Amino acid sequence: MRSHLLHSLAIALIASCCAQRQPQNTYRLQGQVLSIEAPRKTLTIKHSEIKGLMPAMTMPYTVKDDRLLNGLTPGDLVDATLVIVSNDAYLTAITKTGQAPLEKPPADAPMPSASSGPKLLEPGEEVPNASFVDQDGRKRTFNSFKGSTVVMTFIYTKCPLATFCPLMDRHFATLQTSLDEDAAKRVRLVTVSFDPATDTPRVLKQHARALKADPTRWTFLTGDQNEIDRFAARFGVAVSRASNDPRDITHNLRTVIIDAEGKLVKTYVGNEWTPGQVLTDLRDVIRDSGFGIRRAS
Repeated sequence: MRSHLLHSLAIALIASCCAQRQPQNTYRLQGQVLSIEAPRKTLTIKHSEIKGLMPAMTMPYTVKDDRLLNGLTPGDLVDATLVIVSNDAYLTAITKTGQAPLEKPPADAPMPSASSGPKLLEPGEEVPNASFVDQDGRKRTFNSFKGSTVVMTFIYTKCPLATFCPLMDRHFATLQTSLDEDAAKRVRLVTVSFDPATDTPRVLKQHARALKADPTRWTFLTGDQNEIDRFAARFGVAVSRASNDPRDITHNLRTVIIDAEGKLVKTYVGNEWTPGQVLTDLRDVIRDSGFGIRRAS
Protein backbone atom coordinates (compact mmCIF):
# COMPACT_ATOMS: atom_id res chain seq x y z
CA MET A 1 0.00 0.00 0.00
CA ARG A 2 2.80 2.41 0.97
CA SER A 3 4.73 1.53 -2.19
CA HIS A 4 1.63 2.14 -4.33
CA LEU A 5 1.03 5.50 -2.63
CA LEU A 6 4.63 6.63 -3.21
CA HIS A 7 4.43 5.51 -6.84
CA SER A 8 1.21 7.50 -7.36
CA LEU A 9 2.73 10.56 -5.69
CA ALA A 10 5.79 10.38 -7.92
CA ILE A 11 3.62 10.22 -11.04
CA ALA A 12 1.60 13.22 -9.83
CA LEU A 13 4.76 15.25 -9.20
CA ILE A 14 6.16 14.41 -12.64
CA ALA A 15 2.87 15.35 -14.28
CA SER A 16 2.79 18.63 -12.36
CA CYS A 17 6.33 19.53 -13.44
CA CYS A 18 5.55 18.68 -17.05
CA ALA A 19 2.40 20.79 -16.97
CA GLN A 20 4.32 23.81 -15.67
CA ARG A 21 7.17 23.52 -18.17
CA GLN A 22 6.72 25.97 -21.03
CA PRO A 23 7.75 25.17 -24.59
CA GLN A 24 11.01 26.96 -25.31
CA ASN A 25 13.51 27.55 -28.06
CA THR A 26 17.17 28.40 -27.65
CA TYR A 27 19.34 30.46 -29.95
CA ARG A 28 22.98 31.42 -30.12
CA LEU A 29 23.56 35.16 -29.66
CA GLN A 30 26.86 36.84 -30.51
CA GLY A 31 27.50 40.53 -30.01
CA GLN A 32 28.96 43.38 -27.97
CA VAL A 33 27.77 44.58 -24.58
CA LEU A 34 26.86 48.27 -24.74
CA SER A 35 25.57 48.79 -21.20
CA ILE A 36 24.67 46.89 -18.03
CA GLU A 37 21.93 47.58 -15.46
CA ALA A 38 22.79 45.14 -12.70
CA PRO A 39 19.87 46.07 -10.37
CA ARG A 40 17.42 45.17 -13.16
CA LYS A 41 19.43 42.13 -14.29
CA THR A 42 19.58 43.66 -17.75
CA LEU A 43 22.28 44.24 -20.34
CA THR A 44 22.02 45.87 -23.76
CA ILE A 45 23.76 43.96 -26.55
CA LYS A 46 24.40 44.92 -30.15
CA HIS A 47 24.33 41.53 -31.83
CA SER A 48 24.56 39.95 -35.24
CA GLU A 49 21.70 38.13 -36.94
CA ILE A 50 20.14 35.38 -34.87
CA LYS A 51 19.31 32.80 -37.50
CA GLY A 52 15.70 31.76 -37.46
CA LEU A 53 14.68 34.55 -35.09
CA MET A 54 15.67 38.13 -35.92
CA PRO A 55 18.06 40.27 -37.96
CA ALA A 56 21.01 42.09 -36.41
CA MET A 57 19.69 44.32 -33.64
CA THR A 58 20.53 46.26 -30.51
CA MET A 59 18.29 45.05 -27.71
CA PRO A 60 18.17 44.85 -23.91
CA TYR A 61 18.17 41.30 -22.54
CA THR A 62 17.52 40.06 -19.03
CA VAL A 63 19.09 37.26 -17.03
CA LYS A 64 17.45 35.16 -14.34
CA ASP A 65 20.74 34.73 -12.48
CA ASP A 66 22.52 38.04 -11.89
CA ARG A 67 25.80 36.17 -11.40
CA LEU A 68 25.94 35.94 -15.20
CA LEU A 69 26.71 39.67 -15.20
CA ASN A 70 29.75 39.32 -12.94
CA GLY A 71 32.92 40.49 -14.65
CA LEU A 72 31.16 41.93 -17.69
CA THR A 73 31.78 45.52 -18.76
CA PRO A 74 30.61 47.65 -21.71
CA GLY A 75 32.67 46.79 -24.78
CA ASP A 76 32.91 43.08 -24.02
CA LEU A 77 32.30 40.71 -26.91
CA VAL A 78 30.09 37.85 -25.80
CA ASP A 79 28.68 34.53 -26.93
CA ALA A 80 25.36 33.81 -25.18
CA THR A 81 22.38 31.48 -25.18
CA LEU A 82 19.03 33.18 -25.68
CA VAL A 83 15.94 31.35 -24.42
CA ILE A 84 12.57 32.25 -25.92
CA VAL A 85 9.38 31.07 -24.21
CA SER A 86 5.80 32.09 -24.87
CA ASN A 87 5.85 35.24 -22.76
CA ASP A 88 9.50 35.80 -21.94
CA ALA A 89 13.04 35.95 -23.30
CA TYR A 90 16.26 35.77 -21.29
CA LEU A 91 19.92 34.72 -21.41
CA THR A 92 21.00 31.55 -19.63
CA ALA A 93 24.69 31.53 -20.52
CA ILE A 94 27.14 34.32 -21.31
CA THR A 95 30.77 33.75 -22.29
CA LYS A 96 33.16 36.64 -22.79
CA THR A 97 35.12 36.14 -26.03
CA GLY A 98 36.98 39.44 -26.28
CA GLN A 99 36.86 43.21 -25.96
CA ALA A 100 36.49 46.01 -28.51
CA PRO A 101 36.13 49.79 -28.33
CA LEU A 102 32.54 50.96 -28.27
CA GLU A 103 31.41 52.67 -31.45
CA LYS A 104 31.61 56.45 -31.13
CA PRO A 105 29.46 59.00 -32.95
CA PRO A 106 31.14 60.95 -35.75
CA ALA A 107 33.36 63.79 -34.55
CA ASP A 108 31.16 66.36 -36.27
CA ALA A 109 27.95 65.03 -34.74
CA PRO A 110 26.29 67.54 -32.40
CA MET A 111 26.51 66.71 -28.74
CA PRO A 112 23.11 65.96 -27.22
CA SER A 113 21.84 68.37 -24.63
CA ALA A 114 18.78 68.77 -22.50
CA SER A 115 17.54 71.49 -24.84
CA SER A 116 18.35 69.76 -28.12
CA GLY A 117 15.35 67.44 -28.07
CA PRO A 118 11.66 68.13 -27.67
CA LYS A 119 10.48 68.98 -24.19
CA LEU A 120 8.88 66.06 -22.39
CA LEU A 121 5.22 66.52 -21.62
CA GLU A 122 4.36 66.89 -17.96
CA PRO A 123 1.10 65.71 -16.37
CA GLY A 124 -1.57 68.32 -16.99
CA GLU A 125 -0.04 69.58 -20.23
CA GLU A 126 -1.99 69.34 -23.46
CA VAL A 127 -0.83 66.69 -25.91
CA PRO A 128 0.16 68.28 -29.25
CA ASN A 129 -1.90 67.47 -32.29
CA ALA A 130 -0.35 65.24 -34.96
CA SER A 131 -1.48 63.62 -38.20
CA PHE A 132 -1.72 59.85 -38.65
CA VAL A 133 -3.28 57.17 -40.83
CA ASP A 134 -5.31 54.46 -39.12
CA GLN A 135 -5.55 50.74 -39.86
CA ASP A 136 -8.33 51.40 -42.38
CA GLY A 137 -6.21 53.88 -44.34
CA ARG A 138 -8.15 56.90 -43.08
CA LYS A 139 -6.38 60.10 -42.11
CA ARG A 140 -6.70 60.84 -38.40
CA THR A 141 -5.45 63.61 -36.18
CA PHE A 142 -4.73 63.01 -32.54
CA ASN A 143 -7.23 65.70 -31.62
CA SER A 144 -9.96 63.48 -33.10
CA PHE A 145 -9.76 61.42 -29.89
CA LYS A 146 -10.74 64.37 -27.70
CA GLY A 147 -13.84 63.57 -25.72
CA SER A 148 -12.49 60.12 -24.86
CA THR A 149 -9.97 59.12 -22.24
CA VAL A 150 -7.07 57.61 -24.20
CA VAL A 151 -4.65 54.86 -23.22
CA MET A 152 -1.83 54.96 -25.77
CA THR A 153 1.33 52.94 -26.36
CA PHE A 154 4.05 52.76 -29.04
CA ILE A 155 5.20 49.56 -30.77
CA TYR A 156 6.25 48.00 -34.04
CA THR A 157 4.77 44.74 -35.30
CA LYS A 158 8.11 43.07 -36.13
CA CYS A 159 9.44 43.46 -32.59
CA PRO A 160 10.95 40.04 -31.82
CA LEU A 161 10.98 40.02 -28.02
CA ALA A 162 7.89 38.79 -26.20
CA THR A 163 8.53 41.12 -23.26
CA PHE A 164 8.57 44.28 -25.37
CA CYS A 165 6.00 45.25 -28.04
CA PRO A 166 4.15 41.90 -27.95
CA LEU A 167 3.67 42.40 -24.21
CA MET A 168 2.14 45.83 -24.86
CA ASP A 169 -0.24 44.14 -27.31
CA ARG A 170 -1.23 41.52 -24.73
CA HIS A 171 -1.76 44.15 -22.05
CA PHE A 172 -3.98 46.20 -24.36
CA ALA A 173 -5.96 43.09 -25.30
CA THR A 174 -6.55 42.55 -21.57
CA LEU A 175 -7.62 46.16 -21.14
CA GLN A 176 -10.05 45.82 -24.03
CA THR A 177 -11.81 42.84 -22.43
CA SER A 178 -11.79 44.50 -19.01
CA LEU A 179 -13.88 47.48 -20.12
CA ASP A 180 -17.62 46.97 -20.40
CA GLU A 181 -19.73 48.59 -23.12
CA ASP A 182 -20.37 51.74 -21.10
CA ALA A 183 -16.68 52.17 -20.29
CA ALA A 184 -15.72 51.52 -23.90
CA LYS A 185 -17.74 54.58 -24.92
CA ARG A 186 -15.45 56.72 -22.75
CA VAL A 187 -12.05 55.05 -23.18
CA ARG A 188 -10.10 54.60 -26.40
CA LEU A 189 -7.09 52.34 -26.76
CA VAL A 190 -4.53 53.67 -29.25
CA THR A 191 -1.43 51.88 -30.54
CA VAL A 192 1.04 53.94 -32.57
CA SER A 193 3.66 52.21 -34.74
CA PHE A 194 7.06 53.89 -35.01
CA ASP A 195 7.93 51.66 -38.00
CA PRO A 196 5.66 53.11 -40.72
CA ALA A 197 7.87 51.70 -43.49
CA THR A 198 6.76 48.19 -42.50
CA ASP A 199 3.58 48.88 -40.57
CA THR A 200 1.31 50.05 -43.36
CA PRO A 201 -2.44 50.30 -42.74
CA ARG A 202 -2.87 46.83 -44.29
CA VAL A 203 -0.26 45.33 -41.95
CA LEU A 204 -1.79 47.05 -38.93
CA LYS A 205 -5.25 45.82 -39.86
CA GLN A 206 -3.95 42.24 -40.04
CA HIS A 207 -2.18 42.78 -36.71
CA ALA A 208 -5.40 44.09 -35.18
CA ARG A 209 -7.34 41.07 -36.39
CA ALA A 210 -4.75 38.71 -34.90
CA LEU A 211 -5.21 40.48 -31.55
CA LYS A 212 -9.02 40.39 -31.91
CA ALA A 213 -9.02 44.15 -31.52
CA ASP A 214 -12.45 45.76 -31.61
CA PRO A 215 -12.11 48.77 -33.98
CA THR A 216 -14.71 50.67 -31.95
CA ARG A 217 -12.43 50.42 -28.91
CA TRP A 218 -8.87 50.04 -30.18
CA THR A 219 -7.25 52.09 -32.96
CA PHE A 220 -3.89 51.42 -34.64
CA LEU A 221 -2.00 54.36 -36.17
CA THR A 222 0.86 54.80 -38.62
CA GLY A 223 1.90 57.73 -40.81
CA ASP A 224 4.92 59.89 -41.59
CA GLN A 225 8.00 58.63 -39.76
CA ASN A 226 9.35 62.08 -38.84
CA GLU A 227 6.01 63.26 -37.50
CA ILE A 228 5.56 60.07 -35.49
CA ASP A 229 9.07 60.38 -34.06
CA ARG A 230 8.45 64.00 -33.01
CA PHE A 231 5.11 63.08 -31.45
CA ALA A 232 6.47 60.02 -29.63
CA ALA A 233 9.50 61.91 -28.33
CA ARG A 234 7.21 64.24 -26.34
CA PHE A 235 6.35 61.20 -24.20
CA GLY A 236 9.97 60.05 -23.84
CA VAL A 237 9.93 57.46 -26.63
CA ALA A 238 13.42 57.11 -28.13
CA VAL A 239 13.78 55.24 -31.43
CA SER A 240 17.05 54.53 -33.23
CA ARG A 241 17.21 52.88 -36.67
CA ALA A 242 20.42 51.44 -38.15
CA SER A 243 21.41 53.26 -41.34
CA ASN A 244 22.32 50.02 -43.10
CA ASP A 245 19.25 48.05 -42.02
CA PRO A 246 15.97 49.79 -41.13
CA ARG A 247 14.78 46.56 -39.48
CA ASP A 248 17.42 47.10 -36.79
CA ILE A 249 15.35 49.23 -34.42
CA THR A 250 16.40 50.11 -30.90
CA HIS A 251 13.67 51.60 -28.74
CA ASN A 252 12.30 52.04 -25.27
CA LEU A 253 8.69 51.72 -24.10
CA ARG A 254 6.20 54.33 -22.97
CA THR A 255 2.48 53.97 -22.29
CA VAL A 256 0.30 56.93 -21.31
CA ILE A 257 -3.14 57.94 -20.14
CA ILE A 258 -4.58 61.13 -21.68
CA ASP A 259 -7.82 62.62 -20.39
CA ALA A 260 -10.88 63.59 -22.44
CA GLU A 261 -9.57 67.17 -22.75
CA GLY A 262 -6.39 65.94 -24.40
CA LYS A 263 -4.11 66.48 -21.39
CA LEU A 264 -1.47 64.02 -20.22
CA VAL A 265 -2.43 62.29 -16.98
CA LYS A 266 0.22 59.62 -16.43
CA THR A 267 3.20 57.97 -18.12
CA TYR A 268 4.20 54.34 -17.53
CA VAL A 269 7.89 53.72 -18.19
CA GLY A 270 9.07 50.42 -19.62
CA ASN A 271 7.21 47.12 -19.49
CA GLU A 272 6.66 46.64 -15.77
CA TRP A 273 3.17 48.14 -15.60
CA THR A 274 0.13 45.89 -15.46
CA PRO A 275 -3.40 46.20 -16.88
CA GLY A 276 -4.67 46.26 -13.31
CA GLN A 277 -2.63 49.40 -12.56
CA VAL A 278 -4.00 51.15 -15.64
CA LEU A 279 -7.58 50.18 -14.76
CA THR A 280 -7.14 51.61 -11.26
CA ASP A 281 -5.75 54.85 -12.68
CA LEU A 282 -8.58 55.02 -15.21
CA ARG A 283 -11.09 54.88 -12.37
CA ASP A 284 -9.39 57.90 -10.81
CA VAL A 285 -9.46 59.76 -14.14
CA ILE A 286 -13.09 59.06 -14.88
CA ARG A 287 -14.33 59.33 -11.28
CA ASP A 288 -17.73 57.98 -12.22
CA SER A 289 -19.51 55.33 -10.21
CA GLY A 290 -21.12 54.10 -13.42
CA PHE A 291 -17.77 53.46 -15.06
CA GLY A 292 -17.72 49.72 -15.73
CA ILE A 293 -14.46 47.86 -15.37
CA ARG A 294 -14.07 44.13 -15.00
CA ARG A 295 -11.17 42.69 -13.08
CA ALA A 296 -8.14 42.19 -15.35
CA SER A 297 -7.11 38.56 -15.63
